[in-house]
Parts: sequence; C-alpha cells; structure tokens
Amino acid sequence: MKRHDKTILMKLVDEAEVLATIIHGFNEKQFLASEDKKRATCMTLINIVELVKNLDMDLRIKHSNIPWKDIAGFRDVASHGYFTLRLPEVWIYASQEVPILKMQILEIIENEEETD
Repeated sequence: MKRHDKTILMKLVDEAEVLATIIHGFNEKQFLASEDKKRATCMTLINIVELVKNLDMDLRIKHSNIPWKDIAGFRDVASHGYFTLRLPEVWIYASQEVPILKMQILEIIENEEETD
C-alpha cells in the first residue's frame, strides 16, 4: 500500500472516531431533534467522503468489497441538498455503516504492507 493511502486510511479511522463521539449517547429521535448533531454529523461524513475520493484507484479496486463509489456520492447529496437530505438515512449511515467502514479500513491497514 502506498504511504499516501495509508495516511488517508488512518485519517478515515480518525474521522469515524470523531463521528462516534458526536453521536455517542444519542438515539435516532434525539439525533433528528438536534440541529447541532445533524450538522456536525453531515460535516464529518463529508470529511470521510473527501478522504475516500483521495484514495488511489488501485487500492479501491483491490478492496472492491467496500462501496467506495456509494461513499463518494454522499458528499454531493449532503453538501448540495441539505433540505432534501433524508436525515434518517444519515443516522443509519453514521450509526451503522461508518463503524463497519472503520473496521474494514482497520483490516486493510493491518493486512497491507506500506510501499512508496
């Protein structure tokens, strides 16, 4: 794995941890009632998407079990369609999908050797 990709993957793990902290102790109903949590969650998800977009295509192809394209598509929805954003889906993504993504990324980091 290229050093650049490893750095991005480590930042993705950091962002997933930030997101977990943001929503910690909240259920979906509380999340949907909190403007601050919704905005912070969407911004963190956008950060995750931007990081994913910077991963080398070879790494994404090698680990095609991860829905990189779907992840990358979230930014456009979140940043350009906030009022039409389906916030219950954001909750599912933040509370269920990102923790899975974090575990997948940790596996990649653990199993791949760093190269230049």
